[in-house]
Amino acid sequence: MTAKLIDGKAIAAGIRRDIAERVRARLARGDRQPGLAVVQVGKDPASEIYVSNKRKACAEVGILSQAHDLPGNTTESALLDLIDQLNADLTVDGILVQLPLPQHFDPETVIERIRPDKDVDGFHPYNIGRLAVRMPTFRSCTPYGVMKLLATSGETIRGKHSVVIGASNHVGRPMGLELLLAGCTVTVCHRFTQNLAKHVADADILVVAVGKPGLVKGEWIKPGSMVIDIGMNRLTDGTLCGDVEYATAKQRAGWLTPVPGGVGPMTVAMLLENTLFAAEELH
Repeated sequence: MTAKLIDGKAIAAGIRRDIAERVRARLARGDRQPGLAVVQVGKDPASEIYVSNKRKACAEVGILSQAHDLPGNTTESALLDLIDQLNADLTVDGILVQLPLPQHFDPETVIERIRPDKDVDGFHPYNIGRLAVRMPTFRSCTPYGVMKLLATSGETIRGKHSVVIGASNHVGRPMGLELLLAGCTVTVCHRFTQNLAKHVADADILVVAVGKPGLVKGEWIKPGSMVIDIGMNRLTDGTLCGDVEYATAKQRAGWLTPVPGGVGPMTVAMLLENTLFAAEELH
């Protein structure tokens, strides 16, 4: 068996084209251009790449991107003041504060300061809570993107056993909630989970989001399963890889996302989708 690859790059490009058409139609009606404020604190190299990609994507689809690049020694109170200003700005539909923040910030305090109806990352406890009670508004971009990828396969996922490896607030936990909302039976594995290989072998749908290269061995994977690798790890030779042993997994899985080119492009596409949703439905 050779897995069918789920081309997140191509799927995300299609979503961006659809968003661009909707933005053009909005402007043709005389409606305001959607706006996204992107805030970066400090000069984390990975964050600079991510922020650059998000700003380019905004330009591509016609969303107005506000850049707020703050020095690494910015105080938490100064950042919170900026968020207050953006919350009150009627031209801003979404506010994104790029993580990770420097160590002197409490990221949860910062996230909770963003008004829930401008939380296009889907990280605010209010929005996670709405997902938990089956009333989603903003959905965390990476899990939301994964659900779009699963849908493109044409496979029925309702009733399937889904295993999520990783229980972070921004990816693993909302991922489990998304799969539960879709009618899956969900197991979430974390650092205290025993016999990880057994859980992987039981998974019809496997989603891995830990950030440890080769954590999931290819031979553990259930033949024919759907494997979504969210991990993005840079090796010493500069190459990128996921959390799943790709070469072996490709011989066992039915569907598999590549790294790079799988989940990553979808995260940015869902950020744009959330921003347009905010402009159309909330503001």
